[in-house]
Amino acid sequence: MGGRPSSPLDKRQQEHLRDQVEALLRNFLPQYRVQLAASVLQQISRELVPQELAGCQLLHSKKLPRVREHRGPLTQLRGHPPQWQLTFCVLRGNGHLEWFSHREEYENGGRPLGSTALTGYTVLTSQREYLHLLDTLCPVSSGDHTQEEPDPLLEMPVNFPLFLQHPFRRHLCLSAATAEAQRAWRLALQGGIRLRGTVLQRSQAPAAHAFLEAVRLYRQHRGHFGHDDMTLGSDAEVLTAVLMRELLPALRAQTQPGLRGAGRARAWAWTELMDAVHAAVLAGASAGLRAFQPEKDELLAALERTIRPDVDQMMRLRGRVAAKLRTEIQGPLESCLRRKVDAQLPRVSQTLLSIVEAALAAVQTLLAQGMDRLCRHLRANPSGARLRREVYSFGEMPWDPELMQTCFREAERSRGRLEQLVVPFGFLGARSLVFGAQDLAQQLMADAVATFLQLADQCLTRALDCNQAAQQLEKVRGRVLKELLEFEGDVLAVGSPALTIEGIYEDVIRGVLLQRIDGELKKALSASDVSCTLDGCSEVPWDQAGAEWSSELSPSVWSHLVVAPHLCAGGLLPTGCTGCQLT
Repeated sequence: MGGRPSSPLDKRQQEHLRDQVEALLRNFLPQYRVQLAASVLQQISRELVPQELAGCQLLHSKKLPRVREHRGPLTQLRGHPPQWQLTFCVLRGNGHLEWFSHREEYENGGRPLGSTALTGYTVLTSQREYLHLLDTLCPVSSGDHTQEEPDPLLEMPVNFPLFLQHPFRRHLCLSAATAEAQRAWRLALQGGIRLRGTVLQRSQAPAAHAFLEAVRLYRQHRGHFGHDDMTLGSDAEVLTAVLMRELLPALRAQTQPGLRGAGRARAWAWTELMDAVHAAVLAGASAGLRAFQPEKDELLAALERTIRPDVDQMMRLRGRVAAKLRTEIQGPLESCLRRKVDAQLPRVSQTLLSIVEAALAAVQTLLAQGMDRLCRHLRANPSGARLRREVYSFGEMPWDPELMQTCFREAERSRGRLEQLVVPFGFLGARSLVFGAQDLAQQLMADAVATFLQLADQCLTRALDCNQAAQQLEKVRGRVLKELLEFEGDVLAVGSPALTIEGIYEDVIRGVLLQRIDGELKKALSASDVSCTLDGCSEVPWDQAGAEWSSELSPSVWSHLVVAPHLCAGGLLPTGCTGCQLT
């Protein structure tokens, strides 16, 4: 696999990529500015609308999502020509992977041989599957009879491989010494990939919501109406992925025929070329967003000053416009929903709802086991030092990849069902949905653990003997599990554009669809074994203050986290039911 691109990126190619990035930013930033205003209005309106007391009393964990640092020796395929070489790898808590020539270099604070953010990678543990992937990257044409070059991957079978594949970057080929080490690294790497991928989706900052909405609208203007996984990563990484997807057809046509080597050597060369292009685009996107940062900060501050005093008037205006639009499109919209949505909604809702239900059931089981273990240790071994260790281990449960794997696996198992939505709906966002369900499971576990520990701290005193303390912990256990059963989660906002006719028009359509989604989910949940109420922790719609029609809505965590973003954003909404086709 020693083949390399026929030439590195020359000056002309680098200038071309800079021009492409600048064009992307010119088209994207105006949309971003508009969405910043919408997100600030949304945030302020939420602050001012009275919130009903939530039925769920779980505390919110103050610990930020993180990856437990993992390190150890791995064999890595690197160099030119590439060879399997022993390295010492370190996965940082922020989802960055580094590799050193040996452990001492890491311990002495030396610079790594290389590093990468895990955004967008996929972990493969099958050598056969990875070789098949290489075969599909650069298909051999009928007239290509080039002699196959020696292939280290074939000459040296890998017993415990860890192949990190990325659609636009150089692959990382690693190998562990044992099956146990391979499993530990796989779980750690998958956690880093998810942490890096959902950074924007987890953020509650107006700028993050504005950015995601601007990306969606930018792609819609370029003809991409379906939902996929392009919004995984930081802002610069998302823009890079969007542009790389646009550049990919031309790159394939212009560069693949000139790659040296054949077969897998050629595919390896292609990944190196893509890595160089990706690095150039990412550098340009990062520089462009950094240059925009001062303007963004000033714009956010100015929006806060101007919107807050007039928010009531703005919301009333928005409500009047929305009510008028809803009246005008009610007939065509209802007809479209009956023909194209109602028949499909039960199937879609059940498919997506099952992802969250399974993950939350696993959280409940794992949490109960952890609390039971603490109570048993308190009764059997009242040693203060031992109990402190057990309490610390319990507090670390949400960040333990081995323990949380039981919850994460339930969400991952749904991928097959999600793939059944590709043909009828063109839905390509399975990874985002799985990550979202896994993030929800981890956050719920963190909140439940934090709640249990605080309640335990309040009820335990030095005056209690071990049996009395254990009885108090069991009462706390019952209370936390009861709250967990009533849990609906932190609702993720829909985030609609504000005070533009296009934005209000889309929000009206989205609101009507949310009513149907909520109705379908109430029916599904009433027949489910999972105990939760749709009205317990629902968030008041952000434009309720001015839009009377929205008072009927109480969007649940299910519709916001799992269903609504993907139906309403065009991912599962059938062709013929978008707002522009109703008139």
